[in-house]
Amino acid sequence: MAAQRSSAPAPQQKRLAAYFDWLAPAAGHADRILPLQNYCTGLLLDGERKSVEPMAARLAPAAVQATHESLHHFVAQSPWSDAKMLRQVRSYVLPALQKTGPVTAWIVDETGFVKSGTHSVGVARQYCGRVGKKENCQIAVSLSVATAHASLPISWGLYLPESWASDEERRRQAGVPAEVQFQTKPRIALEQIQQAVQEGVPRGVVLADSVYGTDQEFRAGVAELNVQYSLGVKATTTVWALERQPLPPKPRKGKARQARRLRRDAQHRPYTAEELARALPQEAWRGVSWREGSKGRLQSRFAAVWVRPAYGDDRQIGVQPEQWLLIEWPEGEPEPTRYGLSNLPAKTPLKRLVRITKQRWVMERDYEELKQEVGLGHYEGRNWRGFHHHATLCIAAYGFLMAERNRFSPSAHVGHLRLCAPGIPSAFRPRGSPGTRATA
Repeated sequence: MAAQRSSAPAPQQKRLAAYFDWLAPAAGHADRILPLQNYCTGLLLDGERKSVEPMAARLAPAAVQATHESLHHFVAQSPWSDAKMLRQVRSYVLPALQKTGPVTAWIVDETGFVKSGTHSVGVARQYCGRVGKKENCQIAVSLSVATAHASLPISWGLYLPESWASDEERRRQAGVPAEVQFQTKPRIALEQIQQAVQEGVPRGVVLADSVYGTDQEFRAGVAELNVQYSLGVKATTTVWALERQPLPPKPRKGKARQARRLRRDAQHRPYTAEELARALPQEAWRGVSWREGSKGRLQSRFAAVWVRPAYGDDRQIGVQPEQWLLIEWPEGEPEPTRYGLSNLPAKTPLKRLVRITKQRWVMERDYEELKQEVGLGHYEGRNWRGFHHHATLCIAAYGFLMAERNRFSPSAHVGHLRLCAPGIPSAFRPRGSPGTRATA
């Protein structure tokens, strides 16, 4: 086993072995335990590429082909459950995170993987936050649980564009399960939150950007679960606030059923979020700092207004509950930069509202480390199972790092664990490298 060749200090080696033992039941079969240990060890070892073949070469340079086949079968074909593995990871890592403080947030986010071809599952031309524009890529949606200082992804799912969901031949070739149908990103995220509630994950405030916060069904779905949220919205989001309120329902005579629809006219129309920001008096704005950044204390200017979203009240949907509209407008900027709706209590101080909303940054850090240190974006397979298995195992490896940082060593990073393996032979060339023979 690769871990047995490690020169890590004895206590850390024992903790890593105990972690693998903890994960073993989720593998589902005894024959999968060694590949599980080797795959996670390969992800934790130094190396520029964390795809299957380079990891096999680092783990077992004298038996690259056999190790490659074992790892490839485990990640691309073996039918173990991603959901069970992620639950097992969570049950080990979350108590370690909670030693430094309680769960404060559930963070919804997405990440993209740029691809050059069209055959990898879910690849389509779509917006990719990593490059800031539309690109040929895969997009995955995740839910993370966070304390004030650390976080861990606990759910992960590929967004399958409609062009893929409706193409039976592409689905068959990529092994997309029959039960997987087209869902919007907010719908995927809402199901992840519903599952976390069902499994009793310690609750936090749901945080997400405007892709999710602008979706009315997503906001309503989170609220129906009795979960608090602070969600980004667009400048065009409409709200009732200050002196602008709707007209009451039109009265009806006799025994007719009373109308529910609120009414609007030229004098009774809602603000857009941007209009409201510009209408606020100067005293409504306050400077707030929320955490230390790499260049000092982060701070900006904010206003929070108690509003009622103006959606559906002029139709059959009914009146929306009151909540906070949080607006960020930094000094010197020509217009506000961010807007958010939050159902935190009416007495919530502005500083807490800002701090919890800004906690989304920890997910950005997670994705950076998952990609740069653990190889989240290095999987070279094309099928549904392999894409999700690789991500799950990356989260498992990252989970061990997070547990080590919170329990024992804040400096725990790939390369600092002192894991080692025999050197790669100088003649080794991964498939596809210049000078190697083509393979099918």
